[in-house]
Amino acid sequence: MWKSGLGKGLQALTVMLFAGSAAAAQGDMGRPMGEMGKGMKNATDGAEYTVVFKNMWTKSRHPFEYPEAGVISGPHFSGLIGGAHNASFSLFAEGMSPTAGLERLAEMGRHSPLDDEIRGAMAAGKVGALVASGPLRDLADSLVVTIRVDAANPLVSLVAMIAPSPDWFTGVAGLSLQEKGSWVGKKSVELFAYDAGSDDGATYKADDMDVNPKKAVTKLMGKHFAPNGAPVPVATLTFIRK
Repeated sequence: MWKSGLGKGLQALTVMLFAGSAAAAQGDMGRPMGEMGKGMKNATDGAEYTVVFKNMWTKSRHPFEYPEAGVISGPHFSGLIGGAHNASFSLFAEGMSPTAGLERLAEMGRHSPLDDEIRGAMAAGKVGALVASGPLRDLADSLVVTIRVDAANPLVSLVAMIAPSPDWFTGVAGLSLQEKGSWVGKKSVELFAYDAGSDDGATYKADDMDVNPKKAVTKLMGKHFAPNGAPVPVATLTFIRK
């Protein structure tokens, strides 16, 4: 059956965990919950970014079967989850089968066990920081998180469930915030819709059609997200160096 991406809590939560330390706090949805100090100017020192997730998934841009409004069943995004990492880590990629954590995120909007998978990668030296937020229920609003990158972990990957849906999500994978040896001051990227490959449902509220073995992650190119044959972004991420 179709799933909501709200997870267990209605209060937004932003969590930043760094290798060797942890910080967590709770507050209003979309508000950054921590200050880790000003980012340095060059790529060897590292930098801190405010990350803004803004919706572009609308009935006018994605008219086919766009979900009706509703507190639980209406269109929304789960909380963001991901982190800063090096090239040895991959949160998702087209052609790659989903992990159990990505499957749960894409199907139910839950961060667990994806958060545990990321923590395991942190312990293995592949990820430097884990970042998570609460859900985006009001699509006129934005989600805001803070992330720190450094020379050892210059890449950023973040994902969120598109809800309601069978196993659809959006996000960015392996985005570098370095250009010509320096950290960028500002960078924006468009985010597209992906199928996690764990459920064969073909509509927003399709019955559960679990897939085993799991298929590969693919970009969604059907009527829901490519109404004219070309994929239409569902959100943007903007990185602003502090």
